[in-house]
Amino acid sequence: MDTIKDLRFAVLIDADNVPYSNVKEMFEEIAKYGTPTFKRIYADWTKPTVSGWKNVLLENAITPIQQYSYSSGKNSSDSAMIIDAMDILYSGKVDGFCIVSSDSDFTRLATRLREAGMKVIGIGEKKTLKPFITACDKFIYIEILKVRKTNVKEVQAENNQRSTNKISPPKAPPITKIDEELTKLLSATISDVADENGWAFLGELGSLILKKKPDFDSRNYGFEKMLPLIKSLGHFEVDERETGKKNIKHVYIKTKSL
Repeated sequence: MDTIKDLRFAVLIDADNVPYSNVKEMFEEIAKYGTPTFKRIYADWTKPTVSGWKNVLLENAITPIQQYSYSSGKNSSDSAMIIDAMDILYSGKVDGFCIVSSDSDFTRLATRLREAGMKVIGIGEKKTLKPFITACDKFIYIEILKVRKTNVKEVQAENNQRSTNKISPPKAPPITKIDEELTKLLSATISDVADENGWAFLGELGSLILKKKPDFDSRNYGFEKMLPLIKSLGHFEVDERETGKKNIKHVYIKTKSL
């Protein structure tokens, strides 16, 4: 995973198009990539449909932006969010944006921000259309965060019942089915970055896959990390090479010969 700790992010949330129940998990995920310096959420707060958000704004230090709906059937928050994004871009105070929405109308915004050299992370539901996903550097499904939250609660409940026993966290159910397309993606990408002996460094492999498929995440397939996912497929050889440093290995992947 491409994790950079020192990037400053503007987090812009479309309250009409994402659920409020996983806000804590969202910000924990964003923290893997950088520090949220702007945290704004957009909605017509006079509507009862967004009332659930109000309880989590203060505890997460999110600034609500009011945008009245002047006509039915239109999401007026979109324009306010886009204007703010451009203002923040020209302020020069951030290195990237996190757009939290399942609305593909933000595709052009994500594209424009990347053209300006910004790193763009999208967070939305599985129903998000592909154009918006592709416009981001990385796209994270909210369903992943829901699974993690559920698993933590299950493990805590089991630990309370049987505190003397070791309990392994339940395996996350897959959001995306493992299929031939995944194997082809991995094989082709290994070929792209492999050395003359056919071995590809796992870090380079992961980076290039994200460029090809921004919503790629091993958690989509029920695996916390990429290496266990690759091992489960049975089509690849794995070579874990010692580096001479304690507990640090360089992992290389190779497609098995037929």
